[in-house]
Amino acid sequence: MDSRKLRDALGLFSTGVCLVATQDEADRACAITVNSFASVSLEPPLVLWSVQKESDLYALFVRAQRYTIAVLNEHQRDHSIRYSQKGSHQLLDHHYKIGTGGAPVIEGALVNFECTQTEAIDGGDHTIILGQVAQIEQGEVGKPLVFFGGNYRDLQ
Repeated sequence: MDSRKLRDALGLFSTGVCLVATQDEADRACAITVNSFASVSLEPPLVLWSVQKESDLYALFVRAQRYTIAVLNEHQRDHSIRYSQKGSHQLLDHHYKIGTGGAPVIEGALVNFECTQTEAIDGGDHTIILGQVAQIEQGEVGKPLVFFGGNYRDLQ
C-alpha cells in the first residue's frame, strides 16, 4: 500500500481537532494535538484516541492514568499548531487549569473530557488509548476546529 495515497484518502474524512493533556513526572502540564478521537460506549462511558509511537510524548501518554481530551473551537488553531510540534508540548499557563480529576483542562475548548485510562492497545504505528470519562466540562457554544484534506476548514 502506498502510504502517501492512503494518507491523502484518509484526509478526505473531515475530523475535529483535539488536544490531549496530562501531567508529566515533574507535574508539568503537557498536551499533544490529535484528530483520532471517537466515542466508544455510553455505558460505561468510554472514548478512544491514538498516539503515534514516534511521538516525543508517546511514553508519557501510554503510562498516563489521567488525561483530558479537549475538543478545540475554531479560534484555537494556534493551540493545534503549537502543541503538534515536536518539543513544544508544555502547556502555556493561560491555556489550561487543573480539572477536578487532576488533569489539565483546556481553557476555551468546546468541551473537555477528563478520563482515566483503561487500556492501551497496539495499533500498528500508533497505540490506541481507551479511557473512561470521569468528568465533562462543557465550554461556550461555538464552532469546532475542523481538519479536511490536509488543511483547517471553516464550517459554513
